[in-house]
Amino acid sequence: MAGPRKTAIRGTIARGESASATRRTKSSAELPPAEPVAHPERPRSVVDHALQRRAALQRLFNGGGLSSDLCDADPYLLKAARFHGELVGRDCPACRDDGLVTVTYVYGDELGPYSGRIRQTADLPGMAHKFGAFKVYVVEVCQHCHWNFLLTTYVLGDGVPRRALPTPRDLLK
Repeated sequence: MAGPRKTAIRGTIARGESASATRRTKSSAELPPAEPVAHPERPRSVVDHALQRRAALQRLFNGGGLSSDLCDADPYLLKAARFHGELVGRDCPACRDDGLVTVTYVYGDELGPYSGRIRQTADLPGMAHKFGAFKVYVVEVCQHCHWNFLLTTYVLGDGVPRRALPTPRDLLK
């Protein structure tokens, strides 16, 4: 006897079902009720990491921590900062260099394959009206000394749940 057959779409199909029937049941699942949101562009569920940042800097300057522990940015984060970072306008807290930038990442189920991507701050208000809820992470990065720290996290969106964006055909391969 043959087992379940594989399809071009991820996963398996049980014997006797067609691929279109499987897709219909997934897409016809009900979405959760809408969340009341007065201003989609206004951040909610904000978590500010300023106290942890201040404690890390105090450890760094008072000898309680090594600079290699705090200035250890991932190479991908450094590359993202170089090409997509937005200048902050203040000096790096660790090395006093003027090249401090922020990198903004967005995550959410509704974003589909675009979750985890870098976005410019100017793009966020438009996204807040297109998606029900997505989480934003703002990281500060210094390319000179490799200082990096998560500054804030917050949620944006209009509160109306939507289905995830479809995966483009070129990502299926």
